[in-house]
Amino acid sequence: MRFEIAIDWCITVSVLVVATSQSSWGLAQSVEPVHTEVIQPIHSPSFNRQGSCRPRKQGGNPRQVSGLLVFDGSQDGNRQVDPQIAVGGDYVLHGTNSGLVIYTKDGQYVQGVSQRCFNGGIDPKLFYDRHNQVFGFDLWNPWDEAKQKPVNVSVSATQDPTGAWNTYPIPAPDGRDGGGIGYSAKWIGYTFPGGPRQTFVFRTSEAKAGRPITVFHFPSNLGHPVATQDPLDELLFVQLTAQNIEITSVADRGDGTPVATRRVTAPHHLESFGWPPASPQKGTSNKTASGDRNPKNLVIQGGYLWFSHTVNHQGRAAVQWHQVQLENGQFVQSGRIADEARSYIQTTLAVNQQLDVLVGFQETGPDMFISPRLAYRRSDDPAGTLRPIIKLGEGQAATEGGAWGDYSGSVVDGDNLVDLWTIQSIADAAGRGDTVIARLPAEDVVSKDADGELRN
Repeated sequence: MRFEIAIDWCITVSVLVVATSQSSWGLAQSVEPVHTEVIQPIHSPSFNRQGSCRPRKQGGNPRQVSGLLVFDGSQDGNRQVDPQIAVGGDYVLHGTNSGLVIYTKDGQYVQGVSQRCFNGGIDPKLFYDRHNQVFGFDLWNPWDEAKQKPVNVSVSATQDPTGAWNTYPIPAPDGRDGGGIGYSAKWIGYTFPGGPRQTFVFRTSEAKAGRPITVFHFPSNLGHPVATQDPLDELLFVQLTAQNIEITSVADRGDGTPVATRRVTAPHHLESFGWPPASPQKGTSNKTASGDRNPKNLVIQGGYLWFSHTVNHQGRAAVQWHQVQLENGQFVQSGRIADEARSYIQTTLAVNQQLDVLVGFQETGPDMFISPRLAYRRSDDPAGTLRPIIKLGEGQAATEGGAWGDYSGSVVDGDNLVDLWTIQSIADAAGRGDTVIARLPAEDVVSKDADGELRN
């Protein structure tokens, strides 16, 4: 069943209560890798190759916005910025299609380089692995002379992103951009569209040490790999079909070889799951891309799976977020950010060890330009609800329409597992994509009144 709560900050949060239903375990026997290869590292003694890389200086300008620390990320984007962040080791690592930048946690610029320092590519996805205390990211390179279209996966040698890195060019000759990366305490995994072998994994310990890595390729597509904040060796992959949620585990079978096993197939009962329509902007008939009904980041925290995605709700783009039981795929709570006049697009989610949740996204409509937003909840707030939307800035002009984003980034602070961070795109005065980075601290910036109502 479903019920909606009308809330006085002019959004509707829908709380979805899902009836218990039978899920299937062990639907398929364990699937072994169909191809194994050894990839040699490209070693870099430091993030900027000891100053030999062309510097990229972008962002900074820390300030307070709506009670939060906010600072600029890349300011030279186009329509497809692909902004990401990872936080740990007292640093913020930021990536876009134009390059990579390191900041301190108070928003001061440290270093920046182009993707060429990491064997080139686009479509970056970043993470900080607290278990192994390393940063990691991928770049998909469709322009290599060997025509291997490698996924260049880079892993830092320590928790200091200014130090040494190892890059591994993993061939994906039939691949396309749009892949996703994830990690557990033991594995790094990547899934991409295109070709017969769309998922691979390798051991984090080998990459951190700068040794050759053994890459295990699985047949077809296991789903999107998950950021495993809980201390688990197995790496989970998640797929959402039209009817079901499917969870697959990749784990060591005991001799060092990873095997994939379907753990859960269960109906998700999502009322709104259509592809989000393009969204309007002020002063133009050009509409912007809204995002993907498939989640761009998924997190395991506190024994649960968490994610958000953009969907079609009553003909407009809306954001949904979910908490799911890992053992049976049942939805514990879900919420929706929707409005009769506005569109909410390009969402990602972060959750901390207290099970507080940040949902990052952008807002647009016929009376406004694309603008960065976040909403959050504390773990003891009413189920399925978020506190008031926080504005991180206001867009200044319409884009030319079409592709935008193509996604955003939201993560937990890997050092304290409490602070939550997000990076969102904002339309600048030329209608191009700049970025804004914000930190949500452990203490509240939106409080409850004595009657329990949530207020600004």
